[in-house]
Amino acid sequence: MAVDTSVPLSPGWWLARLGNKILSERDELDRLWKYAIGEPDLPHVPGVAAGEAREWMKVARANWAGLVIDAPAERMGVDGFRFGQKTADTDANRIWQENHMDADSDLVHYGALSQRRAFVLVEKGDNGRPVLTHETPRQMAVEHVPGNPRKLAAGLKLWRDDWTGRTRATLWLPDSIHYYATASDSPVFPQRIGSTLRQWEPFAIPDDPDGRADNLLGAIPIGVFTNRRNRRVEGFAEHEDVIAIQDRINLSLINLIAAMRYGAFRQRFASGLQVDEDPVTGAKIQPFQLDIKSLWITDDHEVKFGEFAATDLVPYVRAVESAVQDLAAISRTPPHYLLGQVVNVSGDALKAAETGLVSKVRDRQRNFGESWESVMRMSFKLVGDETRANAFDAETVWRDPESRSISELADAAVKKASAGVPWRQRMEDMGYTPQEIDRMEVDRAQDALLTPQPSQPTPLPTGQPGQDQGPVISRAAA
Repeated sequence: MAVDTSVPLSPGWWLARLGNKILSERDELDRLWKYAIGEPDLPHVPGVAAGEAREWMKVARANWAGLVIDAPAERMGVDGFRFGQKTADTDANRIWQENHMDADSDLVHYGALSQRRAFVLVEKGDNGRPVLTHETPRQMAVEHVPGNPRKLAAGLKLWRDDWTGRTRATLWLPDSIHYYATASDSPVFPQRIGSTLRQWEPFAIPDDPDGRADNLLGAIPIGVFTNRRNRRVEGFAEHEDVIAIQDRINLSLINLIAAMRYGAFRQRFASGLQVDEDPVTGAKIQPFQLDIKSLWITDDHEVKFGEFAATDLVPYVRAVESAVQDLAAISRTPPHYLLGQVVNVSGDALKAAETGLVSKVRDRQRNFGESWESVMRMSFKLVGDETRANAFDAETVWRDPESRSISELADAAVKKASAGVPWRQRMEDMGYTPQEIDRMEVDRAQDALLTPQPSQPTPLPTGQPGQDQGPVISRAAA
């Protein structure tokens, strides 16, 4: 049965619109992913065959773009959530731990940094508990309500089902969920909506053979993590604006390999040398083998040997270093991450060098924090907790992105204590997670009970009648 796409805002209309949105962006996302994992486009080197250049790239490539992504990603960690209270919410932590998000949240952050955006799907599991799963833009697309970039109008997931051999799609609308499937490996969606999708058909589910279910959440159960929305509304990858610099570095490295292979070793020549010919083919027989281990000698005193100057490799190395410095400046990656030139540098100098990276991480945390809070609100709505489902005083507790030594943290905690900062806040500033702070608070109370109290001094006699006041001591003697 064909799916009708002619009615605007109908399930078929959304299937065609969002499906085409997913497929139209895959080539760009694939290219971004190749640069992230160190498989960039092959540079063109004049006079060198593509196959040979490809072999050289295995040795010459340096994945600076991947480091640009890893630098902020490794400093982003969620420690917990607060809902209008001082301490971390234990129920939110339970949802987080049930879904293994200590590990999977890193996938969400890295996916958003490297692929422009990432998604977290919120569903109800068989046990009635929320299930959170990381989704990629290669398989998922959403549409926002016009004029409201925080409210979703529809969401679609499109993927290849290896178990059934079919391509499947799930469409979320505010009031319903629709399931579709096709036997095609490469589904095609019309550029111009207003016809029918003949290859797609509803995918039957246990409760409805027409592939439709009610959306009990009443909203699109997808959390959207968009990276660098200030650059592009649909997201901008962390390394997207340094791809050209990465290509320049690759070209310089390829040229360096070519110079090392053909020009770094001094080329020799011989003049006045009689060269024999092959009696069968007539081809010249090379009398000498050109390699670094061979010594050329001859009995002919008329032969003269010489050599050409080697190619200077320093300009190639400097070209790479210059490009890496440009990459560090544009991406705000600390220079010592890229060049490794750290010798007798003070802690203040290193902290200053990492200022740009820390500022960038805090900017990403503010944006991603709103998305995590939305995910948690949807999770509480699934379990029937309307209070926290509508709590807009939620706060994501992030791990401190700055690098500090233990002595610095301890000194700061002592100074904050003298300034009246509460104990829990001081422990949080020292980098302890909310769960560790709760455990430490219990241990702290137990230690206080077990620690013997100092003995109180015996009070002086009050001088009441009928009591022995002991020897009289003058005020001057006391």
